[in-house]
Amino acid sequence: MFGLLSSLKRPVQKNLRNLILGTVAGIVAVFPAYAQSRLIFIYPPINLSLGVDSLELFANEGIVNNELAYYMNLAGVNDEQKEAFREALLQKADLNPVEVSRFFNSPMGEEILNRVGHLFSIQGGRNGLYAIRGAMVQAAFDEEEGLTLLNFLRYLPVNMQFNLEEILEAATYLELLGQGTNAIVSEMKSISAQTRQQETVPNFSTLRDIRQRGDYGVAPSRKLRLFDKSRQREFEVLLVQPERWREGKTPVIIFSHGLASRPEDFEEDVKQLASYGYVVALPQHPGSDLNQLQEMLQGFSREIVQVDEFVNRPLDVSYVIDELERRNRGEFGGRLDLNNVGVMGHSFGGYTALALAGAKLDFDSLEEICGRNLWGPNLSLLLQCRALELPRKDYNFRDERISSALVINPVTSAVFGAEGLSQITIPVLLAAGSSDPATPAAIEQLQAFVWINTDDKYFALVEGQAHVNFSKLDAQMKAVLDSLPDLTLPNQKIIDTYGNAFLLAFAEVYVAKNEEFRPYLTSSYANYISRQPNPLHLVQNDAEIPLSELFNSRKAARTSAIYPRNIIPSND
Repeated sequence: MFGLLSSLKRPVQKNLRNLILGTVAGIVAVFPAYAQSRLIFIYPPINLSLGVDSLELFANEGIVNNELAYYMNLAGVNDEQKEAFREALLQKADLNPVEVSRFFNSPMGEEILNRVGHLFSIQGGRNGLYAIRGAMVQAAFDEEEGLTLLNFLRYLPVNMQFNLEEILEAATYLELLGQGTNAIVSEMKSISAQTRQQETVPNFSTLRDIRQRGDYGVAPSRKLRLFDKSRQREFEVLLVQPERWREGKTPVIIFSHGLASRPEDFEEDVKQLASYGYVVALPQHPGSDLNQLQEMLQGFSREIVQVDEFVNRPLDVSYVIDELERRNRGEFGGRLDLNNVGVMGHSFGGYTALALAGAKLDFDSLEEICGRNLWGPNLSLLLQCRALELPRKDYNFRDERISSALVINPVTSAVFGAEGLSQITIPVLLAAGSSDPATPAAIEQLQAFVWINTDDKYFALVEGQAHVNFSKLDAQMKAVLDSLPDLTLPNQKIIDTYGNAFLLAFAEVYVAKNEEFRPYLTSSYANYISRQPNPLHLVQNDAEIPLSELFNSRKAARTSAIYPRNIIPSND
């Protein structure tokens, strides 16, 4: 879900001359931001304004009056940029108005507008949340013109002001995050290259290609419906297993899906594990799955995610293991190894897996980060900060039957923080993407790799990976993405082959205890299967020191837009 909320990169304007019109052109592309009569630009001590009638005249007739001409000359706008700006004012967002209203009345949608309303406020400085929401909804319900930027202007009830200092700071965070991500990619390349020179590995061309399916076949998937009486919680579990059993004990993996997702979204991915003899269980998390999102959009709930999902999700996984224990003797002939279970998860499912691995919720970290006026470009805080609504107590979700965790694009920085993640001592592999707007690697995964306290940890970075599998989006969302300028989608087939290999290699070494697969968990193997345009880099625990130095250096402070308390941006 998060990956669909932000796709465009915004340049930082270098001076006030470019900032004024650049802010207008850039910000409205994501959040419509105009006032009914006047737009006020506040950049102390400068206070300028622009009439919406000037924009309307320009949009409808292409006429640049004297007022608008002043701003366009100030920003040095050429004819091509003028036409692009005019098109942006008139472009219609084809959105369901009822769903728009319901989304922005949800706690998560309201928080988005609250953050925008700090940057684009009612004249005088009051947060513009309600004015923005009302105008968006009214414009969306306008059957004749719909939700265009220009129509949005007509429905704003008051003069609104751009707080340019804060906007510039937010834009700077975005640029710094890009620079920090580039620094991480560069460092990962360097560390991986150095590590490969020291590794003694076989000739991979002579070994089995673990990107391909295994020899045990894949049985038809089936669903179990479970009911946990202690929580009065009913949910489904998708079970994916091999056609034929492997010798000895059968390894077990539990896979936790992300926010507004579902088990079926990962069914094809885990068939790779089943074909090598694994039983994989994918529980549904009812308060944070696709059904919950649909209930919100249909008006049956105000919540995209129920707050108690931070508690229920890890308990769901533990209950699935309990259920497999009850079924093991009769249904599985006692084959399942349930004292050495692997847990995997994506995004919010990554939170789930790390909580089961021993990470503790850190309310001090949440309060410190979530209390800031500016969050920077980290959409996952919309989710993480909801955990502040939980009762304050020491939550312990550690399940001793779980012996390893592999997490993909996990949310970590605020909800766990350094203290919470340091409680993990079992093997962990963190997978990240360099183009993830929802859980940015520099903020959510690099820090986690440094903070996790185990000797067996891995950090995999895929250049261009962007949180979601774009090949599984519906036709409407694909059409929206296709219309975005300068957006290059990752090659999902390449990324899937990486997943096939490393999910299996990690599971074989740390769940099945098969040391024959350890050569696959190396920088050399990552380099061997790496492909353009989305190369793969893998480092191990010995890379913690150089990555930590990058993370804590003055250079990182200037170039990463990260939020830990021990990083203070440099002024030089």
